[in-house]
Amino acid sequence: MRIAPKAIQTFRDDFTYSNSPGAIARFPFPFPEDEYRYSVNIEPHLTPGPEGSVYEHLFDIDEHYLSEMAERNLVLQENPKRCLAMPHMDLACWDMIERVMVAFATDYPEYFALTREGNHWIWENKLLNQRDEFTFGDSSTLPLPPMEYIGRQVQGDFALLDQREGDLFMDAGIVTCPADWSLAFDAGMSFSEWHGPVPLAHEMGVFDRALKYLVAIPVGRPVRRLNWTLTINARMDTSPETYPAWGMDRASVTPDNVGEKVYLRVELQVLDRMPRSNALMFSIRTYLISMQDLVTRPDWAKRLHRVMKTLPPELVEYKGLSRFHPTLVQWLAQFDPAN
Repeated sequence: MRIAPKAIQTFRDDFTYSNSPGAIARFPFPFPEDEYRYSVNIEPHLTPGPEGSVYEHLFDIDEHYLSEMAERNLVLQENPKRCLAMPHMDLACWDMIERVMVAFATDYPEYFALTREGNHWIWENKLLNQRDEFTFGDSSTLPLPPMEYIGRQVQGDFALLDQREGDLFMDAGIVTCPADWSLAFDAGMSFSEWHGPVPLAHEMGVFDRALKYLVAIPVGRPVRRLNWTLTINARMDTSPETYPAWGMDRASVTPDNVGEKVYLRVELQVLDRMPRSNALMFSIRTYLISMQDLVTRPDWAKRLHRVMKTLPPELVEYKGLSRFHPTLVQWLAQFDPAN
């Protein structure tokens, strides 16, 4: 780990979350061009990636680890149904436990350790002061159900997609920091069903092509893509279940507070085939950066202005940007020399 975890900060109420200069430098800026359009922007998730980048390892752990684990605990206390696994997904949950533990112990040995003697496993998470001995495959030997147990120890949201009849179904997951979607609502849906609200992409055939690609992913060949939206305040949990807590934030943006209020929210999405269950593990690792931090990179500031200025109205509406989009575009214009 190139950036050690820092003390717990908050993603609600007083919003003490902040990025260090190192975190800003490694932020996954998602725009390779001056215009944004939906595409099948999937590429191999080859590891190790560039040293210190968010792509270095299969799972990225950074300075916000303790903060995100604390936020996850709060969300699950408020709504335990934000974690679920259908009975037929038990093997996939154990697949995920193995994938996370082996990767963590290998990539971050200063913080995690795994000892395996047959099905007898010993797991140490030094960041959370946790040590557990259990029998692999036996849920009764864990302190929590398998999905919740491992999901409380890794940054980002996770869905386990069951593959059958040439389609993918969202049949398990732990989702506590979603960008305006609900695991409880999407649970059991097929790939096309949970992507139903996305405008333009269906007409372009993006999801048909993506599904054909995803069902063919083999074991040991994970792939990744970046997704993005904008959010107000450093709030991780923007789920429909908590809309009353954040919905009106969109009306609070003014020309004077854009820099501190508006955040670019980027998801590093990785899909990885599980060896025992044949499920796809879908990880959604979220990164937040305020506009005032983002514009410390002049190239990012200039490009974001051009992307926002040319964003199709359908996407402005779909991503929930309508109330503050004109204000943001006007504010970003000062950082674009060609404006």
